[in-house]
Amino acid sequence: MSGAQPIVIYPPAEDGGRRVRAADHFLGMAYGLLDIVEFLRLAGLEDVDEDWVRQSPLIEWRGGGPEVWQH
Repeated sequence: MSGAQPIVIYPPAEDGGRRVRAADHFLGMAYGLLDIVEFLRLAGLEDVDEDWVRQSPLIEWRGGGPEVWQH
């Protein structure tokens, strides 16, 4: 992932998972912050951790923030 691409975390699905997208790329279905961290690391972001995911202005949380995992 090059540059500062917007990252979108979608509202929880019925199973509690949230779709994760960076720019035009679907990264996966996250069931917790650690999943998001791993997706972003695989996409090329280094030094990403749970605190970064909670606070980053690059992430747009839809349908609730980082504490919302149930629909």
